[in-house]
Amino acid sequence: MELTREKVIEVLGAIIEPDLKKDIVSANLVEKIEIEGNTLRLKVYTINPALHARKRMQEAIDFNLKRVFGKELNIEAEVKGVPAEAKAAHRKILPDVKHIIAIASGKGGVGKSTVTSNLAGGLRKAGFKVGIVDADIYGPSIPTMFDVVGEKPTMIDVNGTQKINPVENYGIKLLSIGFFTEQDNAVVWRGPMAAKAMTQMFTDSHWGELDYLLIDLPPGTGDIHLSLVQTVPLDGAVIVSTPQEVALADARKGVNMFQMEGMKVPVVGIVENMSWFTPAELPDNRYYIFGRDGAKNLAAGMNVPFLGHIPLIQSVREAGDVGRPAVFQENSLTSKAFDELVEVFVEEVEALKSKKVANAHK
Repeated sequence: MELTREKVIEVLGAIIEPDLKKDIVSANLVEKIEIEGNTLRLKVYTINPALHARKRMQEAIDFNLKRVFGKELNIEAEVKGVPAEAKAAHRKILPDVKHIIAIASGKGGVGKSTVTSNLAGGLRKAGFKVGIVDADIYGPSIPTMFDVVGEKPTMIDVNGTQKINPVENYGIKLLSIGFFTEQDNAVVWRGPMAAKAMTQMFTDSHWGELDYLLIDLPPGTGDIHLSLVQTVPLDGAVIVSTPQEVALADARKGVNMFQMEGMKVPVVGIVENMSWFTPAELPDNRYYIFGRDGAKNLAAGMNVPFLGHIPLIQSVREAGDVGRPAVFQENSLTSKAFDELVEVFVEEVEALKSKKVANAHK
């Protein structure tokens, strides 16, 4: 059969993108078709950026085209994951959530969950509709920080399908693996099991309309992070670090992870937590215990926004322990720091959104 562009499109139209359940032509996943003699050059995208998914798509393309045009056809197909800025167009889950933002850290103990809970609280104070997914499978702390330990999500009927209804406190919707396990029992799961549990908090839950859904990730880089990108169309990621060098080295890895090929998630910015210690009796004093401006300098060096400093204040820890985020303590040093963080965060997310729209019209 003669090799023509129209016939190639017809053949590719029979190949289904497994995540979308649509053919790759109607889903606008075929970007380039070039024919030169007996050579066919293609550029095709998949929703799942993982190597095994791209390989399966490559095999499907080779099989279907050679079945029609013959085994002597030379196919040069480039199969890539859908860029982050284009994922919104293919969103099949969480369609009513405007912004999905992952909160990550290269290492544990830097206050990632504290920043997540207070960022959510600050956004709620500012009038936004907010939810949190506690995806820290091995150390879920969001139930404690929102005083909902022991709570169990209910089920809700959504168009004839039973969905998980998130727990709610302070006007913020919450789902955590901690709701489904005993508090004092260790969660011993292999990577795929943990990834599946996290995925269900998105695909089997009813979040409704939200302005922001924040995802509190486990520290480090691993299966959970890759599964998240494969499952959820992230609009951005925030990296949390403390100022000292050992944390900065891991924060740098966190930024690089989201920027690597196959992820391509925009980094909203870096937050520096525990920037300085201020004792209650000396509110104007600052003691730079872990170094000064380390995360701020890292952000500048990596050309990503710096979102702000959060001081090391005893009341932040106490507020988390009693289940009321410190951002709700009006007119305190802590609430002021988090309110400023929220303001910059919203500006940077909107800037990313504007950039995405501009790129889409090029």
